[in-house]
Order: sequence, then structure tokens, then C-alpha cells
Amino acid sequence: MKPIKLLALDLDGTLLTTDKRVTQANQKAIRQAQAADVQVVITTGRPLKAIEGLLTELALTGPEHYSITFNGGLVQRNSGEILAKSSLTFDQVRDIHQTLYHLNLPTDILSEGRVYSIAGQDGCQSQYHLANPALAFVTCDSLDDLDPNIIYNKVVSVTDADYLDQQLTHLPGAIYDHYEAFKSRDIIFEIMPKGIHKAFGLALLCEHLGLLPENVMAMGDEANDYTMLKWAGLGVAMANAVPSIKAVADQVTQHSNDASGVAEAIETYILAKEI
Repeated sequence: MKPIKLLALDLDGTLLTTDKRVTQANQKAIRQAQAADVQVVITTGRPLKAIEGLLTELALTGPEHYSITFNGGLVQRNSGEILAKSSLTFDQVRDIHQTLYHLNLPTDILSEGRVYSIAGQDGCQSQYHLANPALAFVTCDSLDDLDPNIIYNKVVSVTDADYLDQQLTHLPGAIYDHYEAFKSRDIIFEIMPKGIHKAFGLALLCEHLGLLPENVMAMGDEANDYTMLKWAGLGVAMANAVPSIKAVADQVTQHSNDASGVAEAIETYILAKEI
């Protein structure tokens, strides 16, 4: 096996604990990985603005550091410079919104650090502001309130987990045919441009850095992590991962996100190779 040169880390359910902290053990292991010349890359559905505090905490704020945001839709330096980007057209946003609206699911439309929120048909309100309070939210009555000429990165629907699962059973198959659609958390359903996912962004970044899939260890726990765990030379699922992620992973941690499973994997598959 080739040496790991890049560590791709999901956030919720992976690096972050249930109460959104990075454990001391995880912080220490990440510092040690960096000292071993391993590029640590946050791969997340969130925009860069929503993870700025975390990047500062982990000392990943320089132009030599990178993040993959919007589930692969943006590949960028942590200084803000964009290396590659993909987006939805306004017609696609309208198509997705109409589908969610008729299922009485709220629609949150992300444009960089701004979120346009529209309630479901019967007034079902979004909970996205609770999941990402760092973003700027704008409540809209309809799509008529939006500018059709700006960049739209993705659409999400965020509501009670049981209700979301119930309504998604009625989602038309065309959504899966025309877009990348998946759950990133139990309360969050995300819709991205077709072909845009974490593995797509990771492949672009590795091409930029001159790395091969065999040089990458990717860690995740949810459906939106599937492609990058499958693509990476070493895909590691968290102990708390959903079954489909454990099935595609090369390895599964013994410890969960709340018990520093990331540190366990770094120590086992990266730092042990340095000894």
C-alpha cells in the first residue's frame, strides 16, 4: 500500500462529536498527521463560511490548506481561492423546489454563504438554521424573491427525521436520475448537480496536488460520503456509520465519532507507518 499523503475528513458524525466538538485526541492526531506531511482536507456539504471557526481551531487556515465544500461542488484553498466549482441552474432550482414543495418539504437554496428558505406547501418550516447558524438566512415567500442570475450551489430540505424519511418515499425517481440526491444527516436531504459529489471534488484536488487515489485515506459515516470512501485508496467508515457506508469501506473504526474514532484511524493507518 502506498503511503497516505492526504486525509479527507467528513464533519458531522465523523470528526465532530454529537455536540459538534473536536475531541482533544482528534486534534492531537490531526496535528501529528500534518507533522508527517499529510494534507488534512475537510470534505463537507457546508460552505467555507460555515467551517471557518473549525479551520482556525485545527490550524488549517493557510493558502497551503484546502477544503472540499458543497459535497464536491467547490474545491478551494482555505484562504478562499476557488480551484474548481459546479452549480445548479435556476431552472434546476425551480424543478427541485416544485418537487419538494408538493411533498410539503421545506426548501433551502444555498448561494455561497447565503441561504434562501421557502416553507413547504402546508407551511412546513426548515430547521436548517439550527444545523448551520453561521450562515446568513433569508426567508422567502416563493422563488420570485430570488435572483435567477446568481450562483446556486445546492438545495437542501431539513426537517424532522421521521417526517423527512416518510416524505422521501414519495420522491419521484426523476430527482435521482437528474441530480445527486442523498441524506447527509438524519434530518438533512441534499440535492446537487448530477455527477458532483465528494469523490468528484477529491479527484480534482488530488489532480491539482499530483496525488493518486492510493495516497488518500477518506473517513465518513453517511450516504454523502459513499463516493469518496469508494474512490480513496483507503476508505474508513466510522463505528457509527450507516450500513451502506460500512459495506463500501475498507476498514471500520472500533470507536465512534464521540469516542475519537478519527484519532484511532490516524494512529493506525498513518502514524504507525511513520514509526
